Amino acid sequence: MSTTDTWDETVDLLVVGAGAGGLAAALTGADHGLDVLVAERTEFLGGTTAYSAGTCWMPDHRHQRALGLTGEREAASRYLDTLVGDKAPRELREAYLERGPEMIDYFDRLGVRFYHSTTVVDYHPEIEGAGIGRALEPEVFDARVLGPEGLRRVRRPVPEFALFGGTLMVRRAEVGQLLRLFEWSPKAAALALRLGVRWFFDLWRFPRGTRLAMGNALVARLSHELTRRGGRLSFDTSVRELVVEDGRVVGAVLAAGGVERRVRARRGVVLAGGGFSAGGAWRAERMPHPTPQFTRASEGSTGSTLEVGVAAGGTLGPDHGDNTFWFPSSIGVRRDGSRVVFPHIWDRAKPGIVAVGRSGTRFVDESVSYHRFTRAMYASLGAQDAIPAWLVIDARALHAYGLGMIRPHTPRRVLDRYVRQGYIHRADSIAALAARIGVDPSGLEATVAANNRFAQTGVDEEFHKGESSFGRQYGDPTHTPNVNLGPIAQAPYYALPLVPTPLGTALGLRTDTRARVLDADDAPIAGLYAVGNDADSVMAAEYPGAGCQVGAGLTFGYVAGRDAAGLDSVSTKNPSAAVVSK
Repeated sequence: MSTTDTWDETVDLLVVGAGAGGLAAALTGADHGLDVLVAERTEFLGGTTAYSAGTCWMPDHRHQRALGLTGEREAASRYLDTLVGDKAPRELREAYLERGPEMIDYFDRLGVRFYHSTTVVDYHPEIEGAGIGRALEPEVFDARVLGPEGLRRVRRPVPEFALFGGTLMVRRAEVGQLLRLFEWSPKAAALALRLGVRWFFDLWRFPRGTRLAMGNALVARLSHELTRRGGRLSFDTSVRELVVEDGRVVGAVLAAGGVERRVRARRGVVLAGGGFSAGGAWRAERMPHPTPQFTRASEGSTGSTLEVGVAAGGTLGPDHGDNTFWFPSSIGVRRDGSRVVFPHIWDRAKPGIVAVGRSGTRFVDESVSYHRFTRAMYASLGAQDAIPAWLVIDARALHAYGLGMIRPHTPRRVLDRYVRQGYIHRADSIAALAARIGVDPSGLEATVAANNRFAQTGVDEEFHKGESSFGRQYGDPTHTPNVNLGPIAQAPYYALPLVPTPLGTALGLRTDTRARVLDADDAPIAGLYAVGNDADSVMAAEYPGAGCQVGAGLTFGYVAGRDAAGLDSVSTKNPSAAVVSK
């Protein structure tokens, strides 16, 4: 913490971190007349959001209301009361449910738009109040308006989740359409041709395709609208400390290229550094053991912004147990030697796959959400030891559905390369496969035999796979009698190891309903806000549905931007009603 009367630069609002939450705060402030500077510690904007689907979990959003759906707010409140309970302040999640739909409407007017994913099921459909269609996904963004340098600054997606080495992005809904190319679908061919032609001409001028989707589309559009309103971004710029005068945060010491500068922030500082998914020491201290070695999060999410927040008087939330939002991931190597942390989101739900631990026995319904699956990996320790967990699959299912980095219909010669690399293991019998991967052979043989019986009857007698509407949405709709259950019977057999990887962190700085950081006496620290994973999660470490992290980041970023602009007293029925003077 520093105090000084000497400033190198003065702005109204300083935002530290250019992920979804930080950009939402910056755009909201700039739209209401504030001079905004965003300091991003890496050379790219977007944070972990840029890697993600950009989905926003938002009950009672405008698209649901347009369909005449009622009672969504109340149902979601009951759902969260059961799922989260007293692990996080109820008033925070109620603020999320109230201000979130308002945020969606507001950003829609600014050009940041979402489309309705009508079929996406909440992650705990067994809990009363769970719903369907609460997920919103970003509209595709035409990045030609950014120019080549502007596009270069947008963090690239995970290459394996895009085409042609990550240079051509598609919407999630388009993935299924493109897979129908293997069925010689005319519609799939037309889509591929349309996307391919644009991509080809894009590469004459741009470093990659300009049709951005998912998280890339969201952060690019937020930053574009921000700069249109005069907001500025400073890359490769980290925060060293916050400047506090008379109990109020009035600025920060930033560092870029080895040079420090003191930036005064008349309306406040927003911490939006992404939590500590990439912070080795934080992970070792705050995550369960064995401590995750890898993450799919942005390398900038080290916990440094939490440290400066605590130094300025902020306090961390209570321990949430694992303090983490999880992915189970496989670890691979690209041809250029770079490491791949591949999150297994949907493939586990396909028929013909079981997940086992060292005992060779199953430990979970494979089709549950990625967060629940990884928690089950930790819960298995001592009995089944499912870290790593092994996904066991036969040749038929691997060819039909793919697995991890291995795409459907992958040729044998390419499969051989993955086997040589050790990414996936192969054997001609289940017993030989078990010996190769170090699991109990009799246990694995019994597990596969039971799975094959379940596949015939359509009933999973152990974990009830296929009974949950969540799991069924990611199965094979053409497979009967159970979309999630299939035999493992065609040699050769394969096994792929999964390890826990943090997608995001739930432990952060305590905040109030206005996104203001709280001190040890529960009083807000004037001039200091925290949003995204720098704020203690309104869901504790629970995961209600797709996009709850992005949804909370956007919502409280919007709230922080409004609060910094002095709009507390302005009716939220018309959140664009006022533009403040400086």
